[in-house]
Amino acid sequence: MTFGLAMKERVVAEGNERMGSQRLQTLLNHFQSSLPNPNNNNSFSSKPKKRAAVLICLFEDPDDGNVRVFLTLRASSLSTHSGEVALPGGKRDESDADDVETALREAKEEIGLDPSLVSVITLLEPFHTKYGITVIPVVGILSNKDAFSPVLNPSEVEAVFDVPLEMFLKNENRRAEEKDWKGEKYLVHYFNYEVENKQYEIWAITAAILIRAATVVLQRPPAFLELRPKIWGGITESDMVMLQNSSR
Repeated sequence: MTFGLAMKERVVAEGNERMGSQRLQTLLNHFQSSLPNPNNNNSFSSKPKKRAAVLICLFEDPDDGNVRVFLTLRASSLSTHSGEVALPGGKRDESDADDVETALREAKEEIGLDPSLVSVITLLEPFHTKYGITVIPVVGILSNKDAFSPVLNPSEVEAVFDVPLEMFLKNENRRAEEKDWKGEKYLVHYFNYEVENKQYEIWAITAAILIRAATVVLQRPPAFLELRPKIWGGITESDMVMLQNSSR
């Protein structure tokens, strides 16, 4: 897959053809002009050794019209981040043409999501972990949820579920812990969600990525001070506004 101008045209054309929902159509129209340029260094630079991409796959709830996002529970047998909630995704392979291909390939491998069902609308700015990995969030829309029947890779994923994207802008079911990284104070956010009598906790960089995605997609800031560590991307514009207001 080559995500150049041809890819941009294909995404927009397929998205316009498949979008049945007015809200999702509005999202597509809003973001189609910001699809990344193949010469954008943030998204299409030479392949670093430690680069990953995650898929923020959105769909509209047919009952209440809310935008929702798919999440996974990582297998307990994994050597890192076992049993934690994550977005579908993983490290970039040498054979991947770009970050979009990485995210779509990983989603197919982990939960059986056919890439042809997803309309990519934009990429968010990179997040950097303390382990030296650059993570690129890829935002896409699944226009027909019924066409997706999850097939889990048990060596990587124990469960797949979905949550309302808006929850990452609210104070409900959220707590935060102050942490210190090399003398810098920052907040780690924890969001709790229950479905089918199972409790899930979304936290750390996954929560930070989803807060950012919700802010961009729903076009409003969170109702709380985010205070990301600089290594993840630092203080946000909404943080600056809240801090300025609190000092008055």
